[in-house]
Amino acid sequence: TENNSADLYAHLGDYNVIPLEAPYSPERYIEAINACKSAGMECVIIDSITHEWEGEGGVLNLADKIGGGFQGAWKELTPRHEKFKQAIISAPFHIITTVRRKQDYDIVKDEKTGKTKPVKVGLKEVTREGWEYELTVNLELDQNHNASASKDRTGLFAGKPSFVPSIETGKLIAEWCDTGVDIAAEVN
Repeated sequence: TENNSADLYAHLGDYNVIPLEAPYSPERYIEAINACKSAGMECVIIDSITHEWEGEGGVLNLADKIGGGFQGAWKELTPRHEKFKQAIISAPFHIITTVRRKQDYDIVKDEKTGKTKPVKVGLKEVTREGWEYELTVNLELDQNHNASASKDRTGLFAGKPSFVPSIETGKLIAEWCDTGVDIAAEVN
C-alpha cells in the first residue's frame, strides 16, 4: 500500500510483492493473504495495515459512506474488519505487519482557567484500537529507526535497551519460533 516503496529494498535479496492500491477494503487484504498462502510463502510483510483502517475504501471511509452508528456502518464493518484480523492471525505462515503512527491528544482541563485544551500524549497507531493485543511482538520505531518493545511474548526485547533492527534480529526471532514443543507429537 506504500506506493511501491518495497522496490527500495530490492538490493536486500529476492522477494515477491503484491502491490495494493485503493480501494483498501478488508477483503482486498484477505485476497492478498490468500494469494500468499496459495504461493507457499513462509513469511509475509504487510506494509501497511493502516490503509485497511483509514485509507480510501478502508473501514473508516466505508463507515462514512454507509452512515455511522452501530445499526448502520459498524454492524456491517466490524465483522469485515474481524475477518481481516483473523486472516492474519490464522495464516499458516509468519506475518509481520507495519502500521503508521500519528500524534495522539487528550483533552484536559486547565486548572487555572477552567478551559479545556488538547495536550499531546505521544504517538498512536493508526488502526483499530487493540491491534497490539493480537501480536506476539510489537516493536515501535523512533525517527532514528531504534526499536523498543511495547509488547513482547518472546522475552527477547522487553525491558531491554532500544536497538536498530537487523538481519540478526530476524534470526533471533526465527530461533525463538523454532523452539518449543511439537504439539502433534505430544498428543500422539
